[in-house]
Amino acid sequence: MFTGIIQAKGSIHEVHSSEKGAVLIINSNGLDLTDSNVGDSIAVNGVCLTATEVKKNSFTADVSQETLSCTTFSELTKGQHVNLEKSLRLNQGIDGHLVSGHVDGIGEVDSVYTEGVSTRLKIKAISDLMKYIAKKGSICINGVSLTVNSVVGNIFDVNIVPHTFSATTLGSLNEKSKVNLEIDIIARHVEQLINHQIDSGVDLLTPNKSKHL
Repeated sequence: MFTGIIQAKGSIHEVHSSEKGAVLIINSNGLDLTDSNVGDSIAVNGVCLTATEVKKNSFTADVSQETLSCTTFSELTKGQHVNLEKSLRLNQGIDGHLVSGHVDGIGEVDSVYTEGVSTRLKIKAISDLMKYIAKKGSICINGVSLTVNSVVGNIFDVNIVPHTFSATTLGSLNEKSKVNLEIDIIARHVEQLINHQIDSGVDLLTPNKSKHL
């Protein structure tokens, strides 16, 4: 699990592609890897990857063909900056929201404009994802935990404060840029609960008082 609070902007050192997927070597660029080991999870642009090799200033990770097909990773190039976050520790605070690192789909930047000292991003997403995105709810964009300002049709918008703009790759987004999206995990579980209730005919939302008698 992750929090959506980016710890460093890394960069792609090498991309080795094959029919089976890809191998990424990523420069950590300030991310402290001294407590990281082979097998640890590191989120890269919101995608949970397992480190297969860890060095002082870089790590290596395998990327499956499935991940390449449902994220923006197929477009990664050498030198490109990426958002990095190490996995959540039990003694660590949650400053963003709970993020699994499992991308739900790809969004597209519809527009970018300045609003006061901040930047407003409008993101277009498919209807299958939009049904989970609610005003004032949480959304993860390229690994960054953000609050949804509004939802209109298949477009939602978020506000990027100056620190987030400069400390993450969101500051480099332009119109038509593709981004990884992960919806709030709670929305998924609520939908699953309701669907199970409908399919089974059992009311799972009303407590069974007889069990407490």
